[in-house]
Formats: sequence, C-alpha cells, structure tokens
Amino acid sequence: MSYIELHWMYEVFFIGSLDGLWRMLTVPPRHTARCLHLWMWKHPVCTLHRHLSGRRWTGGILGGRGRLLQTLYPAYLSQVTPYSSKKERIDMSEYNVEYIRNFSIIAHVDHGKSTLADRLLEITGCIPKAASNKQVLDKLQVERERGITVKAQTASLFYTYQGKKYLLNLIDTPGHVDFSYEVSRSLSACQGVLLVVDANEGIQAQTVANFYLAFEAQLSIIPVINKIDLKNADPERVEKQIEKMFDIPASDCIRISAKLGTNVERVLEEVVTRLPPPKIEEGSPFKALLFDSTFDHYRGVIASVALFGGEVCKGNKIVLAHSGKCYEVNEVGILTPEEVPAEKLYAGQVGYLTAGMKDVQEAQIGDTVHLLKQPVEPLPGFKPAKPMVFAGMFPVDQSEYSNLKGALEKLTLNDSSVSVSRDSSAALGAGWRLGFLGLLHLEVFNQRLEQEYNASVIMTSPTVPYKAVLSSPKLIKEYGEEEITIVNPSEFPDKSLVKEYLEPMILGTIISPDEYLSKIMSLCQTRRAEQKSFLYIDEHRIMMKYLFPLNEVVVDFYDNLKSLSSGYASFDYEDAGYQAADLVKMDILLNGRAVEELVTIAHREKAYGVGKAICERLRDAIPRQLFEIAVQASIGSRVIARETIKPYRKNVLAKCYGGDITRKMKLLKKQAEGKKKMRKIGNVEVPKDAFISVLKRQLDK
Repeated sequence: MSYIELHWMYEVFFIGSLDGLWRMLTVPPRHTARCLHLWMWKHPVCTLHRHLSGRRWTGGILGGRGRLLQTLYPAYLSQVTPYSSKKERIDMSEYNVEYIRNFSIIAHVDHGKSTLADRLLEITGCIPKAASNKQVLDKLQVERERGITVKAQTASLFYTYQGKKYLLNLIDTPGHVDFSYEVSRSLSACQGVLLVVDANEGIQAQTVANFYLAFEAQLSIIPVINKIDLKNADPERVEKQIEKMFDIPASDCIRISAKLGTNVERVLEEVVTRLPPPKIEEGSPFKALLFDSTFDHYRGVIASVALFGGEVCKGNKIVLAHSGKCYEVNEVGILTPEEVPAEKLYAGQVGYLTAGMKDVQEAQIGDTVHLLKQPVEPLPGFKPAKPMVFAGMFPVDQSEYSNLKGALEKLTLNDSSVSVSRDSSAALGAGWRLGFLGLLHLEVFNQRLEQEYNASVIMTSPTVPYKAVLSSPKLIKEYGEEEITIVNPSEFPDKSLVKEYLEPMILGTIISPDEYLSKIMSLCQTRRAEQKSFLYIDEHRIMMKYLFPLNEVVVDFYDNLKSLSSGYASFDYEDAGYQAADLVKMDILLNGRAVEELVTIAHREKAYGVGKAICERLRDAIPRQLFEIAVQASIGSRVIARETIKPYRKNVLAKCYGGDITRKMKLLKKQAEGKKKMRKIGNVEVPKDAFISVLKRQLDK
C-alpha cells in the first residue's frame, strides 16, 4: 500500500475525516485487497459527500459507531465484508488439470493487449467494473507514463462455462521488440496464446515475430481482431492478412472491441474450448519452472512458478536445481491480480511462492524447483538473453556506489535479460558495464532506477558488441581464445594485432504502406543494408527484410523510419550473427589528450561524419577556458575532424592611446606567449554536467 493510501486510511479510521474517505474511494485500487473492499463503498460515500457538501460537519464519518452511514445506507453496509488482517487461504484442489488453461496475450505495440486483459479481469470478477480500469496489470510507474507494457504480469481468472468451473491463468506480455525475452519466458508457462491484431493497422512487424515465437513453442494460437469499433476498422482485410501470412483460416478469427467489451465473452469461451490443458506427469514428484521473480524488502524473492508435476505447500523443503540451495516455503498462492495465499498449489497451476530467499542471485530465471528428498531431472529452461546494446553506468557521486549496487541487484532480479559486469573510468570512477536488448530497454531500465530506487546515474553512449580475430600468439595465449568479444570501445585492439574485425548483424523486418517504399529503401541504403526479401501482404502493404549492421539501427533508425512513413511503418529485428567489416577505433582528444569515455568504434566509410558530430557537440558543451582548447577526432595518429573552443581574452590594448604601434604589438605578443605557456601546463576542465550533456546528446542522436 502506498504512503498516500495509508495517509487517507489514517484520516478515515482515526481522525474520522469525510474528505479522507472521499479521496481514498475516488482512486482505483491497485495494490491491496483492503482497497477492493473499500471500493464497494464508493457509490454511497459519493452520494453522502454531495449531501453534506457545503455544510459544517465536525463528526467523523465512522464516529458514533458509524451511525450516520448505517442510517443513510444500511443496505450497502450490510453487503460489505469487513477486512480481516489475517489472510484467508483458498483451496486450489477443486481445479483438476482438465479444467486449467494457461495462456498469454501477445501482440504488436498498442494493439490492445492490456485493455483486453482489463476486460477479462472484469468479466471473471477479479476487479470491479469501472471506467477507471486502464492497464490494471501494468503496475510500474514507467508503464503508466509511457503507455506500454515492459514487464509480463500474471493473473488467475475463475470462469464458469457450461456449469463447470475453470481456472484460467493469464499472462499479459510486452509488445516492443526490446522486451521479446519477457514474451519468450512467458510462453514457456503456457499452452496457448491470444494473438491480438489491430483492425485498423493490421499485421505489424512485431505481430509476425510474436507469432513465430508461439509457433516454435508449439502453442495453440487464437487470432483476435481488436478495435472493430474504430471508424476506419477493416476486419475483413485483416482476416485475409492473417490467412495469407500465418495460414490460419479467417473463420477462426474473433472480432472484438476490448475498449467497449464487445464480444470479449467469446474470447473466454474459445480459450476454454480451443486451448489444451497443461501436460503433466501423473504421480510425479513436485517439479516447477521458475519463469519470473520480483523482490520484496520484507519477504525477499517472490518467485512465479509453473508446476509440471506434484504439489507444494507451506513448510515444504525445496531446492533450486541451479544453485543447489535448500529453502523452506513460507507461502504459496495465486495472483488475481493481487496476491491471494493458497493451501497448496497443484500440478498444471501457475502461482507464486516465497521461501525467504534474501540474495537476489539465488533465484535464477529458468531454474527448476523440486522437493529436498525428491530430486528431478531439470527442465530445459530458457535460452540466455543475448544483449544487443552495451552502456557504462556510473554513480553521479561515488559515495552512492554501495546503494546503487544494491538497487542494480534487485532490479536485475526483476529483469534478468540485463547483463552486468564491473567497469571503471578515470573520469567517472567505479561503475558497471550493462548489456541491454535495445535502446528502449536501456531507457526504461534507467528510468526504473530513478523512480523505484531514487538512484541518479551517468549513462555513457550506447555501443554494440564487436568481435576481433586475433593474430598475435601472445594475445591468443592471454585471452585463451582466438576470437574475443569487445563490449567496451576503449579495449578495442589495434589493427596490427588482429586478422579481421567482426560486427553484429541483424535481420530486420519492415512492414509499411507501399506509398513510402522509395523513402524506406533510400534510408536502408544509407545504413549499409542489404535487401533479402520483398512481399506484398495485401493490396497496399509491403513486407521487406533487410540485413543490417546493428550499430546502424540501434540509435536513431526507428525514429527516422517512423518520421518518413508518417508513423505507419513498423520495424522488428532478430539476431543474424557476425560479419567481417572495416572498423576503426576513433579517439577524442582535448588539447592532445585522449578522453577514454568518449572512444568510439565506427565503420571507416562513416568515421568522418561521426567524428565531426562528436567534436561539434563537445564544442557546445565544454565551457570556455582562459586558453584555447582543440577538440579533435583521430584514427591512430591521423586527425580527421577538429573544432576549436575560443579562449577568454583580456583587452590589453585598453590603456593604449594614439598610434604607438610598436607598444601595441609588444603587448599582444606578450599576451600570446602567456596563453601558449598556460596551454602547455594547463588541463582542460570538463564539468560533469557538460560530460553528461554530451553523452545524452549521443544517446538522442
């Protein structure tokens, strides 16, 4: 419960403030079961607030044993169940595996996944119906600010169909390509998916990528065409696209409007009838897959698990197969979407468990959980996430290093796709080198650090991982291998020590209206792309596949693509290995001294443009000194770009009168010699604010 909610409850129950109760009941509940109970009082209290507005009222709303509310609205108060601080445990044994369905919602960004999840929660009674129910499962502040899902969330729904009770475990997944690892982990706990497609926009790049993730996992797929209420909706066209691209009959598609709730009930019916129940091993001991986790400051790690056999309850001794450590289960339960404790969890069900794991490194995503005296064969788990973008992270103040380290450990537990390694810098001190799945992933991670842990950090400009094939026997012996991966540009080896450099490649998929074809092709050519395929998916939409160097698309390609296509084009990519390239290491010099944090790796053809842009940014960001500063970009000993920061200058001729040219020249010469000497013995002072500004500009390029 948030501080604001606690403050309001204090006003209501201890001070007796009507305004406190009014404010609490006009905010949608998100965190506690207590708020759900209080939400039921919203209508009578709204009426009571209007009735008493403008009057002087000194009695508490619950004062006098609540006689005022009891007198005005006895029917409402008789329906409200008083909240008990002791959690009531539910019995999950009545849900046999035949009546369990585990499914995910997958789609492109902004096609209505979270809105559909809200309607499903309302229909099954998990949350009360209200106009304020928007993105109920998106609990992070960054998700609500950006309007996107970045963290998969689980909810258990209880649904009665043809007189039989079903347990439906729903997982709402992100739609952006940078969070595809969240999708792949979620699919491992499911037997089917709802593939949501916008009736106006049709199939997009991430729709195709998510379909193949589900197809490769051999899951049942139910296509859902959303937003049929829009003026320009064309569900017939979208059905033809689905049939052509995915070979799914148009008759299998479900047309809905998640916003209005139109035909959403049919989605639940199709989930029950078309998706298979979980496959479990009869009579097998407890075996579960740990597919997600969060960290609680009081209870430690809260692990989300999918049970593939056996059962688990409070008091059981469990072991994590990866670490081999033993724990005692403190609590098991399900999410509705709030935590609801249960007596036991049974095979085929999805829920959570806590076991007092305080070390965030102990709960490895993809690990297998089993009982202490009943070891099992570990489940396949997941492929490790492959970082596509690397950046350095340093605390603004080195005294905050320990706090930032703890925040990083807790946040990487919630986001296991981030790789972390120690790093240090002469200018910025001790820090870390972090690997992300994309630039949006980097920005969201940085924003979550600030919002959830109040941490201020310096992020260096993003780079991609390069490889070098070594030619020096000494280096091969030192590294223990012939091919090394370089994630820090300052460690880029000299050309004389390597046979060749390799840069990461991606296979990009672009879907766009055909009227923007020429502009998109021109953009791809400027990014050293190689076209692989071209296909019309309907009369006016095209799908193109290009082989891109990753460093050409990681920073600003997506923004440029959206700009020139008026926002209609979509982009998705997948890893395509490495390819030989003519790469150079470019140093940035300030008065002849290299700045390690600004070292950049670039393709030789584009080195001049990149160097010129960095020098111009530094010229604008570094304040003027008492001497001239030369900002240079160099490849080896060759300077390819230069900008000059002019010095402050005193007017030494102010006291000279008349035409004494000799004296004036002598004063100017003396001043120039002093500037020259100062430049030799002086150091360029780069303020941290200017340094951060340069890095941000590189990030926003």
